[in-house]
Amino acid sequence: MEKWPRRYAARLFFTDLFVIAAAMAGFWLFLRTLTPGLTDVVWPGDFRIPYVWALTTVGLLWLIALAATDSRDELVVGSGVAEYDRVFRATMSTFVIVLIVAFFFRVDLARSLFVIAFPAGLLLLLGSRWLWRQWLRRQQRKGAYVHRAFVIGEKRKIQHIIGTLQSTRGTGIEVIGAVTEPAGGQVAGIEVYGPYRSLEAGVDEHRADTVIFAGADDISPKVMRRIGWNMSDRDVNWIVAPATTDIAGPRIHSRPVAGLPLVHVSFPRLDGSRRFLKRTFDIVGSGLLIILLTPIWLITALAVKFSSPGPILYAQERVGRNGKPFPMLKFRSMVTNADEQLQALLAEQGKSDQPLFKLENDPRITKVGRVLRKFSIDELPQLFNVMRGEMSLVGPRPQREAEVAMYDDYAHRRLIVKPGMSGLWQVSGRSSLSWEDALRLDLYYIENWSFMQDVIILFRTLKAVVAPGDDAH
Repeated sequence: MEKWPRRYAARLFFTDLFVIAAAMAGFWLFLRTLTPGLTDVVWPGDFRIPYVWALTTVGLLWLIALAATDSRDELVVGSGVAEYDRVFRATMSTFVIVLIVAFFFRVDLARSLFVIAFPAGLLLLLGSRWLWRQWLRRQQRKGAYVHRAFVIGEKRKIQHIIGTLQSTRGTGIEVIGAVTEPAGGQVAGIEVYGPYRSLEAGVDEHRADTVIFAGADDISPKVMRRIGWNMSDRDVNWIVAPATTDIAGPRIHSRPVAGLPLVHVSFPRLDGSRRFLKRTFDIVGSGLLIILLTPIWLITALAVKFSSPGPILYAQERVGRNGKPFPMLKFRSMVTNADEQLQALLAEQGKSDQPLFKLENDPRITKVGRVLRKFSIDELPQLFNVMRGEMSLVGPRPQREAEVAMYDDYAHRRLIVKPGMSGLWQVSGRSSLSWEDALRLDLYYIENWSFMQDVIILFRTLKAVVAPGDDAH
């Protein structure tokens, strides 16, 4: 059976090869422009090799690192953060290896290789992977380059799997049939093909390339093994969906014990080096943004000042990490007595009992404020909250004390990390998501934090700000 991920991964290889070659060639031209007489890399003892050979070696090492980290693995390409994260780790590994060799062997490599070539190459690699993913999404919208899947298991379990896949964009999985008992009817809008014993016939008839096992107490390990063998003979992907959900791949580890494929799930941790990396990223990122956006600061301040009476900045108390309150800064986008009107407006729209409220056609917002909010310019002063350590660039959005008072034990896990200027639910639907969906995305972010996920969320935030859409307010 044709496996499109293999062809897709092959295309990624040739793109990676081209990008790395372009990065090394561009760096060589840059270096020759700065130092026209440079031709060789000098080693101790006046041993020399041509610079082109050295850069070719670095490029080959980079390609090997991309392969070693499985950045083109068929199970990770095309969706999720893992692909980008592996590209980042491969680049950093190459960077460290070349740096160590240059330092300990006293090789006279240009420092600009580390501060220009590697960052530029990383951006080009990530950009090329993103462009390929956009191409893949277009093909999938046409019905091509998707996995045609059957889901087998108990009805309530396959309903959860099918519903989640249907509500999530970019999975690359199209559910075409369900197998459960009792047979007949539909599950989440998908036709039930038949009972468990009809799986093989359904796969053959509909040319499915994937089977997802959602779990069923009445399917014995012996039957499961037989089904697995039959799917292997057909070269069909065999996926087992665990009962524990919203867990990313890096926290899942398979370990065979006594012939049992036990799955170990590690608990989420954001401490030590991970917390240091996130805090460093926050300080550097917010500092650069404060400097680069200075013209926007000045224009916005003047617009707010002369559009309506009141202060330029507005500080509102929000609840931060571990329930500690802090003043969250914003450019004022409302009339000065906006807080006094809030409860009456919430009651009028029937939203006073919801932890995540968004008033429709809020009459308190000024004309300038509507523009600021549409493009999220009113949020820029929170960069100073990030610098002070009260917030992070990425994390769950901070809420008022009255909203936090409505939290159940499940929702209180939002408070174990610093709140953010942007978060996963903001770039997944902005203001249009329900509280339950927003909470699920926030908790997924907390449970599966990674540096690359923060970078991708910020990139998607930039896209949402430039093209805010109709649901931004």
